[in-house]
Amino acid sequence: MSSQKQTPKYVFDNAGEQTPSRFSALETLFDAGTFRHFDALGICPGWRCLEIGGGSGSVASWLSDRVGPEGRVVVTDINTRFLVGMDQRNVEVRQHDVVRDDLERNYYDIAHTRLVLIHLPEREQAIERVISALKPGGWVLFEEFDMLSTKPDPVIAPAEVFLKTLGVLWEVMRSHGVDHRCGRLLPGMLVANDLSEVGAEGQLHLFKGASAGSAMLRANFMQMHDEMIATGHLTEEEFQADLATLDDPAAMWPHGVMWSVWGRRP
Repeated sequence: MSSQKQTPKYVFDNAGEQTPSRFSALETLFDAGTFRHFDALGICPGWRCLEIGGGSGSVASWLSDRVGPEGRVVVTDINTRFLVGMDQRNVEVRQHDVVRDDLERNYYDIAHTRLVLIHLPEREQAIERVISALKPGGWVLFEEFDMLSTKPDPVIAPAEVFLKTLGVLWEVMRSHGVDHRCGRLLPGMLVANDLSEVGAEGQLHLFKGASAGSAMLRANFMQMHDEMIATGHLTEEEFQADLATLDDPAAMWPHGVMWSVWGRRP
């Protein structure tokens, strides 16, 4: 038997049938904040942009419009099935694994990831690779969840609910190498990589039933249903009850902090 360490499989494979629903919810929830941070970092026509884990391409499309025909956007994903239709002349779609595949060095004005690093056990290696792709003076913007600092607590806020299915999902995600503290740890990681002008902002969403937030959770729950039930920590009845809660407009819960963290390569 080989002793070689196996890399955990990515939790939310883009091949899953729930992927379009997840991408749509993520765009609704987080695109506006991402674009606001891009503007604050001064993105302008002619910039070279790197979008790692491009998903459905909404961020890459925005970057394409902002940098114009003299700029360039490289958008990557392990599975590019939702990117292959992008036809902007200044956009290159690239199948790419940020942990294992090389990138240009000293090339990009800005690089961005959102909800990529949290899934990578080798996140430090990925961060180093992305930073090395920046030209001197280039910016990086990483956006990742911190799921552990703010949990639903009906004792503090009686209207909040804690979904048992969500807790079991976190358990499954940890088994795949997910670090639910990732967003909160990023500022220190950028400082450790000698970036300057490091800053961060945390955005907390209160999700409600029958909303984009509950749609994102539904997609996650449905895709990981079998693996969650197999843990033995969740029954089918509990799973179905939590699905019903996702449709209840009166239900609410804080979902965790989305950290946007930026820094500049000297």
